[in-house]
Amino acid sequence: MQAFPVVELVSLIGLLVLSGFFSGSETALMTLNRYRLRHKADQGHRGAILARRLLDRPDRLIGLILLGNNFVNILASSLATVIALELGGEGAIAIAAGLLTLVILIFSEVTPKTLAALHPELIAYPAAYIYTPLLKLMQPVVWGVNLITNNLLRVLGIRPETEQGNALSREELRTVVNEAGAMIPERSRDMLLAILDLENATVEDIMIPRNEVEGIDLQDAEEDIVAAIKRTSYTRLPLFDGGIDNVVGIFHTRSAADVLMQRDQIKDHLRSVASKPYYVPEATRLYPQLINFQRTRQRVGLVVDEYGDFQGLITLADLLEEIVGEFTTDPADAYPEIHRADDGCLLIDCAISIRELNRAMRWNLPTRGPKTLNGLILDYLETIPQTGTSLMLCGHPLEIIQTDDTTVKTVRCQTQPA
Repeated sequence: MQAFPVVELVSLIGLLVLSGFFSGSETALMTLNRYRLRHKADQGHRGAILARRLLDRPDRLIGLILLGNNFVNILASSLATVIALELGGEGAIAIAAGLLTLVILIFSEVTPKTLAALHPELIAYPAAYIYTPLLKLMQPVVWGVNLITNNLLRVLGIRPETEQGNALSREELRTVVNEAGAMIPERSRDMLLAILDLENATVEDIMIPRNEVEGIDLQDAEEDIVAAIKRTSYTRLPLFDGGIDNVVGIFHTRSAADVLMQRDQIKDHLRSVASKPYYVPEATRLYPQLINFQRTRQRVGLVVDEYGDFQGLITLADLLEEIVGEFTTDPADAYPEIHRADDGCLLIDCAISIRELNRAMRWNLPTRGPKTLNGLILDYLETIPQTGTSLMLCGHPLEIIQTDDTTVKTVRCQTQPA
């Protein structure tokens, strides 16, 4: 009677375990969160440090893993053939091959890889202790294999040593922040997303347009100048000389008391205390402008177009509001262009900018193109609508309440803000 091949069977089981280790550890190391890995490595976690070093050259790591995995799988196949011949002769070889394929698939591939994908750190860090000395031991073989494969990749125009695949794009960062869930409070998420959006907008998108800029004209009567200073709610006012296109300085209202005491020399004193105008090109993106405000210690910028014509005014407060938002949850309280009607609906002044409306109502109206709600409605309808016209603007029902010959003045919003 032929003895049962116990030694061969135990060896086969050992090879399958090794195959599962190679498969699972490969998945674990490749699915590690690179930023969590870097954080743990910086904190001195030994397994994370070793794993990070291994992943610095993934071609070497993959070469080592596949070398070991293929070796044990081929050896397991040969051993299964020997066991089949001893137990059932040549007719059992096909049965052994089928059974081995099923066993490898379940116990050496799917199960360890699924476990590794769900808990990569549980497997990757201990595996790094094994792969580090094994890579040194197998360095000549791995080097030879990588030499051939890297040259093949260079033929395809890929240089493995210079490829950087861990940097996230702005949109990928937005996805990471949005999916952070409870780890980042909603308020903080909104601020982080707003910071990312600073690169997508220009000062033209958030500036106060020239027709809404409040200032002091030195050509006005002194009584009118005094009244303008007393009634203003702003801390800084542009100083004009003969019209809004001739800005001669920025007047800080902290000097108002001194100015009002000058009696017959108010205009001259206004010129003397006014600071030099600070000009900003209308195409400047918001993040560089925020840095420019900080660098120049300015709080107000006069926005000009490519011809140097005055287009509007931007303040540091406007920029900060793009990040932190308004300090209220009710858009009817936060924005003077939005009013709550008696029936609970919102009446919106169509001069409001699209960005402000999106922020107030948590909408997603397009910001490329028209800058105001009036412009967006006219662009959508391609005509000056009549009062009472209703439209669905990007999924939001609006009713036009007031128009004139050239613009839409007011609309009613039939839905509440999100």
